[in-house]
Amino acid sequence: MALLRPFERRDLEAIYAICLATGASGEDASALYRDPRLIGHIYAAPYALLSPETALVAEDGEGVAGYIVGALDTRAFDDRLEREWWPALRDRYADPPGTPPSGWDADQKRSFVIHHPDRVPDAVVDAFPSHIHMNFVPRLQGRGVGRELLERWLREARYLGADGVHLGVSAENHRAIHFWQRSGFRRLDVPGEASAWFGLRISERD
Repeated sequence: MALLRPFERRDLEAIYAICLATGASGEDASALYRDPRLIGHIYAAPYALLSPETALVAEDGEGVAGYIVGALDTRAFDDRLEREWWPALRDRYADPPGTPPSGWDADQKRSFVIHHPDRVPDAVVDAFPSHIHMNFVPRLQGRGVGRELLERWLREARYLGADGVHLGVSAENHRAIHFWQRSGFRRLDVPGEASAWFGLRISERD
């Protein structure tokens, strides 16, 4: 049985490790990166540290094995990242020259994102202002823990004033796509986007 609880600062290294272990369309990305923290710098750590009120973890006897993090106001969080998160990382990681070519390795691609953060399409954010990222290592997958953690996040987010929430996943991550569709998220039609986008009205969970 997994314990679901709020994120604590001592969980940060586990958050980084889980993000890496699921960073290749749901599979282990450890072999892809020279710097194992790069992907977590973008998709996990800033949420846990800057918005701990919207960060939850799942912990079993072996330690933290899953998390859900998010932001209630996507555009406000983007602005906060520009002020409080990206500057230090931009000093640490060089901006690769040019535009991302197919020959770039994973570290170069993530370094580029640090200097040029992805911007969620306006059509998605306007309809679903909040967003989340959720990942689990294999030992907790397929046991219903993800659904429980998601439901708890949605309840707490609604209490904090959220209604519409979105997320993006790799179009190649078929397991995740199936999970989000089964969890009530609607796939959004976003022309020209490589990622698969999903949205949910929290009020529809009633």
